[in-house]
Amino acid sequence: MKFWKHLLALLLILSLAACGQTPASPEEPADVQEPETPPAEEPVPESVTVRIGALKGPTAMGMVNLDGMEAYELTLAGSADELTPAFIKGDLDVVCVPANLASVLYNQTEGEVLCLAVNTLGVLYIVENGDAIHSMADLAGKTIVAAGKGSTPEFGLRYLLQQNGLDPDTDVTIDWKSEHAECVAALAAGTASAALLPQPFVTVAQTKQDTLRVALDLTEEWQSLDNGSAMITGVAAIRKSFAEEHPEAVEILLNDYADSVAWVNANPADAAFRIGELGIIEAAVAEKALPYCNIVCISGEEMESQLSGYLQTLFEALPQSVGGALPGHDFYYGA
Repeated sequence: MKFWKHLLALLLILSLAACGQTPASPEEPADVQEPETPPAEEPVPESVTVRIGALKGPTAMGMVNLDGMEAYELTLAGSADELTPAFIKGDLDVVCVPANLASVLYNQTEGEVLCLAVNTLGVLYIVENGDAIHSMADLAGKTIVAAGKGSTPEFGLRYLLQQNGLDPDTDVTIDWKSEHAECVAALAAGTASAALLPQPFVTVAQTKQDTLRVALDLTEEWQSLDNGSAMITGVAAIRKSFAEEHPEAVEILLNDYADSVAWVNANPADAAFRIGELGIIEAAVAEKALPYCNIVCISGEEMESQLSGYLQTLFEALPQSVGGALPGHDFYYGA
């Protein structure tokens, strides 16, 4: 009898112990692992609108595709004087200007202006209504209408005259105009017989006066000096503060700019149509002129190599042409 009492007591204890346990739910196994935390998403790049100013000529012709992109705001002007005040003030982030002017701005702002890219090689020509000019020496005693005083056209012409034994202040008379279009008008009206013009304005002048002849290619005249430098007409300059604040936007700009230049050079007919749409120059003129405009987009170390030699040559001839001093290595963005 005692045996059965002990057995019942033991079974009761075991059953109570079993009731105190919580069985694992068949739907929620006890060994389920917590899900891993998904990786954080990459931050979305800041949306930046790059405000660009360019002259109505080759510097603007090479960037026509940028005009259709939301990231860029393009302003066109007839002369550099219309762009530089807005650039210095901060209303423009990038300007396409004569190469020496970028160096002048670098010196004036104590390094707050950088060169982003070379965008135009030599595009300057001497044209005449006649057949009297076949060398730089033939310019002696001539009156030449020109635009671009204080920038690449003036300093390039002065340098070449000096290298060919002519005094630009006494042996030649240069009638300076405010815009290249005025030079074309003077040739068409017969009030000037020779002019210093860049493309595409050479082509514009020839459409208005079919007797006009390209007498000298200043790029070839420069190369004939064999002094280790090359003539560079235009560059894209950028505010240093903008470049430092928006490095990603600047790199995207350089890529888009290079793509635009490549497309323009490879598709002159389509590019000319876009150039005409933007009011840079008439489409028919642009198509004829594009092969002679030497539009490029050269950046980094190659830019520094080419541009520094050109600025060195200008500095040796006339220090104030580059702002009184040669820019340092920091002037060349990405070099």
